[in-house]
Amino acid sequence: MAGTDRRTDSEILERTRQETKKPELFKVFLLNDDYTTMEFVVEVLESIFHKAPAEAFRIMMNVHTQGKGLCGVYPHEVAETKVDAVVTSARENGFPLRAAMEPE
Repeated sequence: MAGTDRRTDSEILERTRQETKKPELFKVFLLNDDYTTMEFVVEVLESIFHKAPAEAFRIMMNVHTQGKGLCGVYPHEVAETKVDAVVTSARENGFPLRAAMEPE
């Protein structure tokens, strides 16, 4: 029959399934200091981390009372960019606010 695809077992190619690795995730924290205002911390959480006002306030209170607050969990490059954005914004506004990241 014309057009019929006949293959023997030796002719069939075995397809290997490629497994996609999930990127390693990192937690991003804001760290407390004695000089950065609570208002600025909330502003950073809303603008850089896109938090709603109530959630930004809750995280800011964790920073204030516990020394640090979890802002989110991101792939490495995104986490690094967020940390850099926090430090840049803080310096531009005259604050010593720091951010840190650690593997999840």
